[in-house]
Amino acid sequence: MNKNITMRDIALKMGVSSVTVSKALNDKDGVSDELKEKIKLAAWEMGYRMNTVAKSMREGLTYNLGVIIPERFTGTSQTFYLRLYQEIAVALQQHNYYGILHILSREDEEQLHLPRIYHEQKVDGFILLGQVSKEYIEVIEQIEQPKMFLDFYDEHAEIDSIITDNFYGAYELTNYLIRQGHRDIAYVGNLYSTSSIQDRFLGYYKSLLEHHLPLRQEWILSDRDEQGTFVDLELPSSLPTAFVCNCDQVAHLLLQQLRAEGYQVPQDCSVVGFDNDIYATLSEPHLTTIEVNINKMAYTAVDSILKKIRDPHTSFGRVLVPGNIIYRDSVKDMT
Repeated sequence: MNKNITMRDIALKMGVSSVTVSKALNDKDGVSDELKEKIKLAAWEMGYRMNTVAKSMREGLTYNLGVIIPERFTGTSQTFYLRLYQEIAVALQQHNYYGILHILSREDEEQLHLPRIYHEQKVDGFILLGQVSKEYIEVIEQIEQPKMFLDFYDEHAEIDSIITDNFYGAYELTNYLIRQGHRDIAYVGNLYSTSSIQDRFLGYYKSLLEHHLPLRQEWILSDRDEQGTFVDLELPSSLPTAFVCNCDQVAHLLLQQLRAEGYQVPQDCSVVGFDNDIYATLSEPHLTTIEVNINKMAYTAVDSILKKIRDPHTSFGRVLVPGNIIYRDSVKDMT
């Protein structure tokens, strides 16, 4: 069995003093942020485990972070948020923190119930992962502990948020379709559902405006109801040559419907998605999409919330994490 790893072991590996290691692991001044991250990573890789019980008693912290995910984003067909939570948990471990996952039921959201881990004071802060109602956001605002939104924002809340650059991603996807010769382009997504869907629509619309292409209301297709449950898509009578979908799962469902109605992709029409999740390669053909940098989103959120725990007055505003286009086989070149 391996011996317990000590700060001295880490110091020898990194070529620094034990005092420097102690300052880094406890986020004290006197060590650069870059060296702190290197020491924390080395400690995690070597299997160092801090005595969090003694540390929490000394500092008045639990070294737990609550991660709240609305129930509607955790079904068997929903993989994005659970992947993001896994990355958050790994990032927290490197800071000797633990993530406590709370699935927010529809009933608790409607009745504005906060998690038990809040009432029992078992966490030092919260990351809210996935859009909730405005009423629930107002309740979250009243929580004393530091909190942060991940993958959505609300203009009326003063809560910091980490989001992928939805606007620019959809803008670039639509530009790509136009470069490929497409002029009749539809958008698939309920514009009143989430801030991400809205921002992706606005990126799509900006591209149309810049290329002097009309926005046709019949080519804005709703994909879900007010509760976030997917609904059957109603294809327009006049089929566009391309569809910009707000996520890969919806693009996958659209491909299935098009095939059922006798259309071939990309021969008859092109389809692009967003996220680069499992549905992008489950689909046939594989989807051109935007790859969301889940790892960077998670690590940015963890780094930010821990800084807010150390200094509650710290503010980051809205932080954008860029993505990039993954080119596959779902787009026809019409030039």
